Amino acid sequence: MSKYILFYSLIIMMSFQTQAQLDVQGHRGCRGLMPENTIPAMLRAIDLGVTTLEMDVVITSDNRVVLSHEPFMNAEISTRPDGTTFSTKEQKQYNIFRMTLAELQRWDVGMKPHPKFPRQQRIPAVKPLLEDVIDSVEAYVRQKGLKPMRYNIETKCQPATDEIYHPGPQRFAALLMEVVMKKKVSERVTIQSFDIRTLQVIHTSHPIMSLAYLIENTNKLAVEDNITRLGFTPAIYSPAFQLVDPKLLDACRKLGMKIVPWTVNDKENIDRLIAMGIDGLITDYPDLFQK
Repeated sequence: MSKYILFYSLIIMMSFQTQAQLDVQGHRGCRGLMPENTIPAMLRAIDLGVTTLEMDVVITSDNRVVLSHEPFMNAEISTRPDGTTFSTKEQKQYNIFRMTLAELQRWDVGMKPHPKFPRQQRIPAVKPLLEDVIDSVEAYVRQKGLKPMRYNIETKCQPATDEIYHPGPQRFAALLMEVVMKKKVSERVTIQSFDIRTLQVIHTSHPIMSLAYLIENTNKLAVEDNITRLGFTPAIYSPAFQLVDPKLLDACRKLGMKIVPWTVNDKENIDRLIAMGIDGLITDYPDLFQK
């Protein structure tokens, strides 16, 4: 009997160790529960026990780095300064790259009910400066006596819209890294992107930065081919979770990369991926880990 007790005790200890090492990343803070890419979403995610805050950044006309998934005002979540709504056909005319920070922050992004996230709390919210997000998070963590948070910051850019919806990769990367270095959090920051250009720029300008290569679920190239295309081996390979299988996992391990798939929103896939041996995952619902 004692042998069986010892065996199962070891299994339980290994399970707790795996969960403790898993990097739980709150997607856009915790998009399933709070307005995305806002300070309240980040603080709520901290309360839910995430280890990394995942977020997206774009650039305003006055070169300020702000949190937003789109470089325009998304009709699903945004309300004009006068309180009116608009359609998806109109949304791209509200180009953040053509707005000053002051103009942008007159818009609300927290009061409109999100059609895809019925549990999302409705509160007044604006698209915040990255530096204000970092200041708020650092102060909140100190107040709560918690471990420092990590930040996973995505550059929202692509070649087709350079200087239309965002700066080119050199200036985008420079503006982002200026904030990261100013706030002295570089050792806790990962920069991620689907656009390999900003990753390549930062790899050259700040070679010690942790970088993550985001992989679309339509990308069917082998891991090795994607890394050849990137031109260097990043710290993290971050594919759509549907792409993750033992073959992909093995390829990443051979190249010395961690695997952090996105965006995993159900317990069944969370458990499957953890059992497979991933290093972390990105989710809209960090509360799933409390259950």
